[in-house]
Amino acid sequence: MKRLAIDVRPGEYVVARLDPGVAVPELTAPDGLVSVTRTPAETSVICPAALAPAGARVESGWRLLTVRGPLSFTLTGIIAALASELASAGVALVTLSTFDTDHVLVKDAELARAVQALRAAGHEVATEAAA
Repeated sequence: MKRLAIDVRPGEYVVARLDPGVAVPELTAPDGLVSVTRTPAETSVICPAALAPAGARVESGWRLLTVRGPLSFTLTGIIAALASELASAGVALVTLSTFDTDHVLVKDAELARAVQALRAAGHEVATEAAA
């Protein structure tokens, strides 16, 4: 796996679940990531904690790590490598991909261990203090 540049984004994120068919409120995060995914069984929202939808079941305390992109669609194994490196360090994660790049969320309590594991694997990880 080639060396990746990864940025730890500021602030807390949540993963929220709404019932299927429930309207998602307008979520605007000019400096943050918002993702809405609908399936027949649920609507999931990943967003900054301050934007957590009212009435949702919320899993809080996540931190966002973003691979610097854009990444080519021909690249393979990025999420698999990151997941493997974090799993080896005992770090649980949630992943998502956008058109330009990949994102990983880890619990805030495991952020330092995640950063250490990714650096040990040869990736460049920029934290808020370094940004």
